[in-house]
Amino acid sequence: MTLLALGINHRTATVEVREQVAFDPAVLDAALGELRGLPEVREAAVLSTCNRTELYCVTETAADGEAAILQWLGRFHGLPVDDLATCAYHYLDHEAARHLMRVAVGLDSMVLGEPQILGQLKDAYQTSRLSKGIGKELECLFQHAFAVAKQVRTETGIGRNPVSVAYAAVSLASRIFDDFGRARALLIGAGETIELVARHLVEAGVSQLTVANRTRERGELLAAPLGGRAITLDAIPDALAEADIVISSTAAPLPILGKGMVERALKKRRHRPVFMVDIAVPRDIEPEVGQLADIFLYTVDDLQEVIAENRRHRQVAADQAESLIEHGVGAWLHDLRIRSGGELIHDYRSRGEAHREHSLAQALTRLERGEDPEAVVRRLAHQLTNRLMHGPTVALREAASAERHDLLEAAGALLLEATPDKTR
Repeated sequence: MTLLALGINHRTATVEVREQVAFDPAVLDAALGELRGLPEVREAAVLSTCNRTELYCVTETAADGEAAILQWLGRFHGLPVDDLATCAYHYLDHEAARHLMRVAVGLDSMVLGEPQILGQLKDAYQTSRLSKGIGKELECLFQHAFAVAKQVRTETGIGRNPVSVAYAAVSLASRIFDDFGRARALLIGAGETIELVARHLVEAGVSQLTVANRTRERGELLAAPLGGRAITLDAIPDALAEADIVISSTAAPLPILGKGMVERALKKRRHRPVFMVDIAVPRDIEPEVGQLADIFLYTVDDLQEVIAENRRHRQVAADQAESLIEHGVGAWLHDLRIRSGGELIHDYRSRGEAHREHSLAQALTRLERGEDPEAVVRRLAHQLTNRLMHGPTVALREAASAERHDLLEAAGALLLEATPDKTR
């Protein structure tokens, strides 16, 4: 059994590649079914966010599992495997466990220590669990990852400052607008990221806040507590003409804002500039919008400067988190060894039980035939001893013949030192 983590993220792939590899929530169940159905895969979970797509699998072997999963990923998204391989990374066993824990804590995020990834990871776990992709190995791994993340949040300062992609977007806007009090913001989407953006904007003093969402009711749940208003997506063209700040993060498969729509809004604004940030993957705003003279368009990849500054503030806490993660990996390995030993013990005892039942059945048959009880008991003891010792004896002889001193030493510790001598 091999634990394999395979994926791409913001460090290894451009936003264009990431949006092609991202899993639409509508097809995730089917994707998990296909992945779990591969002959090489025993268990599987999929984590897909704007900055990463990662597959966590329990496979038969490392090499065959990695090749099969990479080919499946390319086939599912219609991408050449060779192109995908150039930006994909993989981790095995304890390195895979360490990577998952670093992801859960936010140490592998674009914004160091950002808290949203833990919620996304829990959602991915629940989805995979409901799709029967989570077995006992991944269950144990994810529970350890969640426990480490909780410990890091509790014992370090990594989550004290409001740093996230949402916060980075608002921080970048503050460098363009001297006075947020006169700025009007249009937020597209009503998910967790947009909710964080809205809160940061209100805290920064934005005067008017509009939330556009597919359903107006969901948008109102977000906007109303912050003093904003909600609209549906078809009302975006009118709202766009009034917006100084536009930040979008939806799960739409196609862009919501096109170049033509933005051009018409600019004419109504008399070409007053607009600051835009597209946090979504796939993108919500057509790249061509950035070519317009009065538009300042940024994607998640453009937030690196702000994010680098945030990383410096969190590095001390990150070092503490790395230490806690090492303890977490050690605890996971400890549980893994215990489970592996438990399976071996179970199999060994089952064989012993089978020998016992077989020998006992033969002894009872002899007693029923009227044979001497003492002779039957002696024969039972002799027969059972031979059956229990035959396999280990053959294995010891083969190990001695092959000069496998490691096996002989282990056998000595298990068969002799661990067995009480009743004759003393």
